[in-house]
Formats: sequence, C-alpha cells, structure tokens
Amino acid sequence: MSDSDSSALPLPSHENTGIPGGSREVRWEVVAQAPGITPATIIAGRLQAEGLPVRVWQEAAGQALGLTVGLLGTGYVAVPEEYVDQALEILEYEENSEEWEDAFDDFNEADFEDEI
Repeated sequence: MSDSDSSALPLPSHENTGIPGGSREVRWEVVAQAPGITPATIIAGRLQAEGLPVRVWQEAAGQALGLTVGLLGTGYVAVPEEYVDQALEILEYEENSEEWEDAFDDFNEADFEDEI
C-alpha cells in the first residue's frame, strides 16, 4: 500500500460546510444553567429538536463527587455563538408557554360548571 493513499475510503471534508469541529474555530456560549445535568440535558434536547448543535456539561468537581445541588451541581447548556439568539428565543418561548400552562391548570372545570 502506498504512503500517499493508505485509506480505502475517502474521508469527508468539513472545511467549507460550517460543521462544528471542522477547520474553523467554534465559540460556544452558555445559554442556560440548570440545577443538575439531567435538567440541562432536557433543555438541550429541546434545542436539538429545533436543529441547533448543543453541548451539555456539569462542573467537573461536582460530577466527580456526584453532587447534584449547589454550584458544583450546576448543569450548563451551550450553543455555537451564531445560534445564541435563536436558542434564547426558543427558551423564552418555552418559559412563556409554561406560564400559560400553569394558568390553564389553575382553571377548574367545576368552577366553570357552577356558573352555567
């Protein structure tokens, strides 16, 4: 086998595709913090469902010690800087949706039936 072509299959080139991890530097920015890795992973899943690249991590010391509360238990959600505005918009929408759902849950059908 020659030294110039030791691979049987050509490897894909990510130079011009803008894929994180390609030849360009990607700057990640934290868009959410959560009380632990599990809630942070749920938030990340919501952003991934919208097609955003996401990274999740917990403080290393907290992860090593198994802490899930306090500063060492904090989970972080980060996206590439070009997706920050979109991620924050999605998270803000989710937060507002939860407020509406809570208000709707407080509505009691029995109270409504009494008025009829």
